[in-house]
Amino acid sequence: MNTFQIYEDFKGFLGEPAAKSLAHTLGTMFEELRNSVTKEDFRILRESIDASVSRLDSAMERLADAQGRTEAKVSELAVAQAHTDANVSRLDSAMERLAEAQAHTDAKVSELAVAQARTETKVSELAIAQALTESTVAELVEGQTKLTAAQADVAVALQRLTIRTDAVVGRTFELQFRDRLTAYLGRFLRRGRLIANDELLDTIEKVVDDREAEDFLRADAIAEGMVDGNRTYVVVEVSSTGDADDIVRAERRAATLQKAGLAAIALVACDAISPESLALARMRGVRIWCNGSIIEAAA
Repeated sequence: MNTFQIYEDFKGFLGEPAAKSLAHTLGTMFEELRNSVTKEDFRILRESIDASVSRLDSAMERLADAQGRTEAKVSELAVAQAHTDANVSRLDSAMERLAEAQAHTDAKVSELAVAQARTETKVSELAIAQALTESTVAELVEGQTKLTAAQADVAVALQRLTIRTDAVVGRTFELQFRDRLTAYLGRFLRRGRLIANDELLDTIEKVVDDREAEDFLRADAIAEGMVDGNRTYVVVEVSSTGDADDIVRAERRAATLQKAGLAAIALVACDAISPESLALARMRGVRIWCNGSIIEAAA
């Protein structure tokens, strides 16, 4: 039996130590068999060995196939590992970018926190300023209220003063006109004289009622003289500014004398008169003495 050939045949499958051990064992067994068994026994043994070797070859072939599949799987695993490594690399890169983005986000959050703190400080300052403003406005409103009340008081006082002043001016003008009536009306009322209001009371009471008589007695001035050659009474209303009320009163009081059969003319003496009042006087036949002279005779 060639044990070297056996060694060479199995060295590639089993490796050198196992092939060497197998060759030695088979050599020893063959030597022992050759010395102790018959040819028939040897034949049987040889067939058994051949069957064992055949099964061993088949097992080695299956082992080789399994080894090939294992290597294929290992290759596939290597490719998968390469893909995994690539994915991991991309994941690491993405994680790095995420880490950078997170760092930027943290920085922005920090900046926003600082800005928020500044905003809250400003809001607090504005709230304080608003409170001061509201307090100031309240004080101003209170002051304005007091000022308005004071102005109202001043307005009332000024109105009263104006009324009193107008009354004083009117009374002064009335007294002045009565005192110088004949001089003021000299060219209009010839040989004129100022008479007392009650001098004609007995005459008018025969034709008017008490109310009209009392109204006549309140005339500002009554003068008697010659107007256009006729004896005439002039009933005068005196006012700084001649208005419609003065015109109506003078006309009404002159009409009282006319009811008693006396010739009478209504006259308003004033320092100023509006065009509207002057037109009313002309329409009602009331004469106007203004600022020193008779305005054209009423129609």
